[in-house]
Amino acid sequence: MSPAFDVSRIASIGQRLREGAVIGYPTEAVYGLGCDPMNAQACARLYQLKQRPSNRPLLLIGSSLEMLLPFMDRRQVDDVRWQQILASWPGPNTWIFPRSPQVEDWVAGEYPGIALRWTAHPLAAALCTAFGGPLVSTSANPHGLAPARTAAEVRQHFAAGLDLVVEGATGGLERPSTIRDALDGHVVRS
Repeated sequence: MSPAFDVSRIASIGQRLREGAVIGYPTEAVYGLGCDPMNAQACARLYQLKQRPSNRPLLLIGSSLEMLLPFMDRRQVDDVRWQQILASWPGPNTWIFPRSPQVEDWVAGEYPGIALRWTAHPLAAALCTAFGGPLVSTSANPHGLAPARTAAEVRQHFAAGLDLVVEGATGGLERPSTIRDALDGHVVRS
């Protein structure tokens, strides 16, 4: 799919996500695996597909700030840092916020925070909008292997385990998004 993707197809994928689908889709640098973060069964399937321990956190992406606000405890982030965060979004910058009570343990694992990104990738953002909320966004690879960069690599990794692989170009970045702590700004992953 190009930036001029089929809107009706994206709407259909949004409906499938609301029904519990687990999908592969392009992001800024690599293909991601995604699902509804509020659906425990979908998240459990995603962890199983990745062969990833369920105590490890999942990252969420959204297509707007308003979509992400309910998942963070914004009150703990000082105004200077908040302005830094806003200046980095939308884009390939992920911030770990203190999580709100809305964030389920199956998303955050054993951690008190939640990793959030306001994506600038047009297709990933369109998927969030069609779904109506943030999506899980974890690299499309079995735990410990290199992330998939194409739809074909996603299919090789997961064969028939996914409900759908969305064709499209990644954003062209060499590395996955930088992850920073929203409280003190330190880089967790560059």
